[in-house]
Amino acid sequence: MRGLAKTSRSHGGMELVERDRPKPSSDEALVEVDYAGLCGSDAGIYEFESAFERMNLPTVIGHEYSGRVVEVGEDVTKFAVGDRVVERPIRGCGDCYQCEIGEPNVCQNAVITGVDHDGAYEPYIAVPEDALHPVPDSVEQQHAAMVEPTSIGTRAVIQNSRVRAGDRVLVEGPGPIGQLTAQVARAQGAEVVISGIGLDADYRLPLAEQLGFDTINVAEDDLEQVRQERTDGIGYDVVFDTTGHPSGLPSAIEEVRKGGQIVLIGQTGETTMPYSPLVRAEIDLQCSYASMYEDFENALRLIDTGDVDAETFIDERFSLLDADKAFETFVDGGTCKPVFDVSELR
Repeated sequence: MRGLAKTSRSHGGMELVERDRPKPSSDEALVEVDYAGLCGSDAGIYEFESAFERMNLPTVIGHEYSGRVVEVGEDVTKFAVGDRVVERPIRGCGDCYQCEIGEPNVCQNAVITGVDHDGAYEPYIAVPEDALHPVPDSVEQQHAAMVEPTSIGTRAVIQNSRVRAGDRVLVEGPGPIGQLTAQVARAQGAEVVISGIGLDADYRLPLAEQLGFDTINVAEDDLEQVRQERTDGIGYDVVFDTTGHPSGLPSAIEEVRKGGQIVLIGQTGETTMPYSPLVRAEIDLQCSYASMYEDFENALRLIDTGDVDAETFIDERFSLLDADKAFETFVDGGTCKPVFDVSELR
């Protein structure tokens, strides 16, 4: 079988490689992958950002996917052949302090599908039973490929934020995580606006508007004036920074109200800013990373009810047989959530 792998430590360097069909261990299920999404982390691998230097190449990438169980190991009891599943791709060790207290998303020894071992951009993947999550019949298989990124938004909003009905919320960044976070926040009753930069003007901000959100183009709009109009000059109750850019946090501090909350989801790297305004305004600074079982459950329910609009959000234009086009378009802001039909590789 073929898989799309990162093969060189440079920009691009993606090739279709031959792989043997995996043989599941006693505690694993073999999953036939149907659909797989492209996210910011995959784009980071494509550009070979420093966070991915630990990868042993070539590695088949991809961690957002839906599939079906086609074989189970002798010790697997929770899943059977034919079950539809998604994977929780951060696999905790089970033994460190964080895992013992129920925080496997920040496991000290975690391995990540599509980074530390072969991922879902190939027809079959062997997955430990405890990393699989069942998909209800009411959720379409293509839509289920969005569960993992949606779960990041559900964790950020439902578990890690103070968002309540009626709150005024700003989501910085109209990328996939930003737009999913915005939909989850709206489902909690918040009034949500999404901001983006000039690069987002052609595709991502219009997509946000199609999903029903007001938008701000920070390259053209007067942020202070918009804040005055939308919040009576008070500032937003909660600001989610999903940009992954050094400007995101300083901008969030300008936009959030005194006593409000900033939730950091995007991984910024380094930024320089004065911190005294945070203290003097008693701003709650909260980080949110990845997701766990309950977050997946919440994601599935929100997709099932339509509160997260998978149909509008998914971009079907791209193929793993011409992956460079998808990745370059994503990096340039010309798409938001490509989802590949992995059956092309079978």
